[in-house]
Amino acid sequence: MIADGPPWSAEQLESDRRIALERFRAERMREPLEAYLEAFEKYRVVVEDLLARTSDMAAIADVAVEVLTEPLLLDAVRYLSGPPISRDDLQALAEASLSPGRIRRDPALARRIVETILLGLDQNRFPWTRDNREPTETERAAAAMASAVLIASSRVMTDRRNESNVAQERAVADALRTAGLREVPRRVIATLDDAPARGEFCGESLFAGRKADIVIRLWDGRAMPMECKVSNSYTNSVKRLNNDAAVKAGQWLHDFGTVQTVPATLLAGVFKLANLEQAQQRGLTIFWLHDLGALSTFIDRSRR
Repeated sequence: MIADGPPWSAEQLESDRRIALERFRAERMREPLEAYLEAFEKYRVVVEDLLARTSDMAAIADVAVEVLTEPLLLDAVRYLSGPPISRDDLQALAEASLSPGRIRRDPALARRIVETILLGLDQNRFPWTRDNREPTETERAAAAMASAVLIASSRVMTDRRNESNVAQERAVADALRTAGLREVPRRVIATLDDAPARGEFCGESLFAGRKADIVIRLWDGRAMPMECKVSNSYTNSVKRLNNDAAVKAGQWLHDFGTVQTVPATLLAGVFKLANLEQAQQRGLTIFWLHDLGALSTFIDRSRR
């Protein structure tokens, strides 16, 4: 791809898409179980502790302050419902803050949070609550194990996604330095004057009111706001590429214009060819983590 040339062809996109997919598969197959097993054991103990404090789930409301101000116990309580409730959803549903300080000052608030969670209590995991009786040791152990599986799986997936994003942004920054660009502090970019100077780049910054993971100033003066996207499924790729990066690209082009802006994305993982073509048609320039040389070549050609 040259600086002002045509977008990638369908054949080029398909080739890179398959390479990214194979790398994704290889990485997932190599991933060890240690992280999951460690998280599972940690949360199994936490859930057992929670159940030991009270076998009557409704009575958890009586120790709400104690439970909600301990981060691990708060996680365990959120996973009592089926399906689990995220922190954001819980704050919205209970109309409450999860700040430990706020909870300690307002026991009624803590009770309301717990009661909101118990409205969706998973009675398949906690069958004794349906029969209004004490749990058997087998039921208690099974509930703790099932809950630990849910929490550990969620934690490992979240950590893996965050680590992938951080690693991707770090790889881009290293490639830019190697290409001769200089890193400068992050900033709010409302006009082109706010952007880094030619041959510079900065980390996560607001570009025309929308977050860009990296903002590059090409040698010819154009700004290249870039989103780094890792997808672990075709469904997820639509959200990350078409509903996020491509939407931002449209706003950046609208606000800064096509002459001085080159919205871009750096991809890794699982993507459909049709979604890649659609994103490209919407003005998004596509690069791949497995071919950072293409990004360096693009930047170098902007010198001319």
